[in-house]
Amino acid sequence: MDEQVLSKRIRTLTKAVASEPPSVVIQLLEELKADKAPTEEQLRSTKAGVAVGKLRQNPNRDIARLASEIVSKWRKNVDAAKESKKRRLEESKSPTPNKTESPASGSSTAASGSTAAAPAVPKPPVSSSAYGARYEGDPEKRHFRTDKVDISRTGNKTRDGSIGVLYNGLAYRRTESVGEILQKAMEVEAAAFAVYRDTNEYAKKIRGLMTSLKRKDNPELGQRVLTGEISPDKFVVMTDEELASEAQRERDRALERENMLKAQVPMAQKSISDSLQCGKCKEKKVSYSQAQTRSADEPMTTFCECTVCGHRWKFS
Repeated sequence: MDEQVLSKRIRTLTKAVASEPPSVVIQLLEELKADKAPTEEQLRSTKAGVAVGKLRQNPNRDIARLASEIVSKWRKNVDAAKESKKRRLEESKSPTPNKTESPASGSSTAASGSTAAAPAVPKPPVSSSAYGARYEGDPEKRHFRTDKVDISRTGNKTRDGSIGVLYNGLAYRRTESVGEILQKAMEVEAAAFAVYRDTNEYAKKIRGLMTSLKRKDNPELGQRVLTGEISPDKFVVMTDEELASEAQRERDRALERENMLKAQVPMAQKSISDSLQCGKCKEKKVSYSQAQTRSADEPMTTFCECTVCGHRWKFS
């Protein structure tokens, strides 16, 4: 995808989110998803990743889902490009075996060249023996400091702090070993950094994941992450709704059904707007009403009905 085309599409998308109905935003996102994934340089220069990444928290489920799928696709493309570049670099550094060398000498040279080209080994989480030692203290009071965990893993204070935050969330009410939890916290942080980089979205996502992990009504979430049922790559792009427990989602659905019924008021009680445009007939004679269909901290839902053609839709 051309950088100028991508930049133009992101500007159009940003404007649509602010002023157009969700159907328009969904169409723009579907087009972005269908196109060839941009390069890392294009994503950086256009800030497309940041713009689309913000939409993963959109109250509209379809918008949030598409945004998550696009970010995941783009990230995998960038990671694949980096891996390909790394392989080419290692191959270029590998010495060509001398045909006159003996097999033993050639093997020694190849091994030496392989060692020189190998990437730096990351600092191990803890001693291997710690992986088998289950935690025996109070699981509700677990913290990386009280567990005496060394979170200095990346050389970046912000990222190391995020590992500590994730450790606290994953360890809450868990008896798994220090090493097992720390390893998973490092994997989740690395996945989050690959998606959000060092941005406000990165810090916000880390805090949100920790909060979700420490919800007492959703103990299954931490278990699913630790066992690998939810991979780190998937975990860091999940929406608030996906992170919630089934019980919480059912409460939200019940609240939405209740408030949607309340919102179905007679036409005489609805307001008429000439600023809203019907997506079907394009007329600006639209009646609307608003209701709180989800929890109190979510935006209100607007229910619209075209007085010309009768087309109905809603948006948050």
